[in-house]
Amino acid sequence: MATIKVKDGTEIFYKDWGTGQPIVFHHGWPLSSDDWDAQMMFFLQHGFRVIAHDRRGHGRSSQTATGNEMDTYAADVAELVKALDLKDAIHVGHSTGGGEVIHYAAKYGKGRVAKAVLISAVPPVMVQSATNPDGVPIAVFDDIRQNTGFNRQQFYHDLTMPFYGYNRPGAKIVEGIRDNWWRQGMMGGIKAHYDCVKAFSETDFTDDLKTVDIPVLVMHGEDDQIVPFANSAAKSIKLLKKGKLIAYPGFPHGMPTTEAATINADLLAFIKG
Repeated sequence: MATIKVKDGTEIFYKDWGTGQPIVFHHGWPLSSDDWDAQMMFFLQHGFRVIAHDRRGHGRSSQTATGNEMDTYAADVAELVKALDLKDAIHVGHSTGGGEVIHYAAKYGKGRVAKAVLISAVPPVMVQSATNPDGVPIAVFDDIRQNTGFNRQQFYHDLTMPFYGYNRPGAKIVEGIRDNWWRQGMMGGIKAHYDCVKAFSETDFTDDLKTVDIPVLVMHGEDDQIVPFANSAAKSIKLLKKGKLIAYPGFPHGMPTTEAATINADLLAFIKG
């Protein structure tokens, strides 16, 4: 397995296939780089170099008890990018990975990042507060924490239903997709997954969104039951200097998997545009 060892000794697993302009994929919670299979194969066949890593505490990377927050996630990405000497790269993030992308781009991306893509992503900030009154109540995230820490096996199985919109009337449920989500989730470290709930729900990416001056594509399903469209993409697009929004009626949170053909085509058009 290909890994790099970052400053605190954590080993970060990554995949690096092909040649050409690099596209770096950042996965969501509590998954792994395997969640990008449909995109990795598509863009590899279209002549790109495709890279995806397992965030610390996730997948095949070290099951860390510390550093499970956005500043360290972004620093890990910076070390990986430097080790692989990636320049003129497109960074694509799904859900929590979207937060990681915009935080990395704002802090470390100058001269290395050409474009960024936020898919079903958590920015600007998810949790409800005095300054974000229409956000998601903290009680929701407390429940996710409790279930992650002490009921993970069943909770992860159940979460696949709203994640992919499989709880909607007439939805065609693909059990293999549900099983693959559960497999990825259970590969990661429980402590890291528990800590990451705070990272994806409470981190405020407002300044990151305002700071970046590269083209940013925001893609979001209007039927996202995990990261509600109105509290995320609809707000992020207003903060970006060079943002473009594509909203997808009826698409779920996990649309890179369930709607891969549409998502891949729109991603390719943005990258080549």
